[in-house]
Amino acid sequence: MATKRIHFPLTTAQQRQLLFETWEETGNVTTACHTAHVGRRTFYYWKPRFDEYGYAGLAEFASRAPKEPHRTSPEVVQQVIDLRREHSGWGKRRIADEVAKANNWVPLVSPNTVRRILIDASLWPAAEAGVKKKEGQDRQSDG
Repeated sequence: MATKRIHFPLTTAQQRQLLFETWEETGNVTTACHTAHVGRRTFYYWKPRFDEYGYAGLAEFASRAPKEPHRTSPEVVQQVIDLRREHSGWGKRRIADEVAKANNWVPLVSPNTVRRILIDASLWPAAEAGVKKKEGQDRQSDG
């Protein structure tokens, strides 16, 4: 049987401060981690920031989110919108395929990105936007 991994939730600023206060007092990483209820990996994750900025560096997380998230180019967005306006019956997969076909079959957008673009442009049917089928709804009973 595989060993079960322990999950440590995100730490609070108070936990991180207690972690490094205890570590400075005792000099023992294990005791500090036990006192603050965090894993050793958390200590070593925050230690470079503590060394550089002190306790002020423990206040906030370093955001891992990109500063400018990847967005679809305006040309591709316009192409998707134009295709939808020309062919209102086409769905997200067909439009994504047509955009790829125009680019030597190199995909530029996923079907879900096409859907997002069309929702943003108010070209996606309101009934389909965000509605999920309930399980068994599309199945007919044998009875």
